[in-house]
Amino acid sequence: MDPAVIQAGKSVGSAPESDQLGEHELLERAQTGDHEAFCLLVSQHQTRLFTSVYRVVGHLEDAQDVVQEAFLNAFLSLRQFKGDSRFFTWIYRIALNVAISHRRKAISRLNARMRTIDDSGGSIVPQSSGEQAGAQMELQDDARKVHAALDLLSPDHRAVLVMKDMEDMRYEAMAEVLEIPVGTVRSRLHRARLELRNLLENQVPFKEGGEQS
Repeated sequence: MDPAVIQAGKSVGSAPESDQLGEHELLERAQTGDHEAFCLLVSQHQTRLFTSVYRVVGHLEDAQDVVQEAFLNAFLSLRQFKGDSRFFTWIYRIALNVAISHRRKAISRLNARMRTIDDSGGSIVPQSSGEQAGAQMELQDDARKVHAALDLLSPDHRAVLVMKDMEDMRYEAMAEVLEIPVGTVRSRLHRARLELRNLLENQVPFKEGGEQS
């Protein structure tokens, strides 16, 4: 499957049959290796999926990468889809796992960079003339983001907050996506809201432009 076909945030192509074929028939065709049928499935769900992923990762380019990877993973494992849930629920679960993994890696990389800065006494080894100031600004911006309330939420907690408080998903649907009991969804959401409230109460407020209020 050509990854260019499933670029997130872009039109993925269409066919005259798109209005006549239902999701079930498209799935059957896609599972036999029909790339066009899979592209039609992608076109039906990519906007909603991209919006959901963007709320989890918080950055446009990261969301595009995650959605593209999710659709590629879905295509490669499409024969394993048994139809026990809706296709969107299945692809949402794949995308959510990719997004959470992506976010954990990003936070880990940023923490490593900040530790490097701390170990060097807050200085950055200049790479070339004019680049040090840009690197400093980038690190400062990243530091502000990592200390912002939403960015400090654990990926699992951010995911349930996005699903419930931003997308208004039912607890049963959340449980299906996350593959955990409804009771666990409720308790995780409760802890996530407490964590968010605690972070917001203790967060140093910033005005636009990064100035402290």
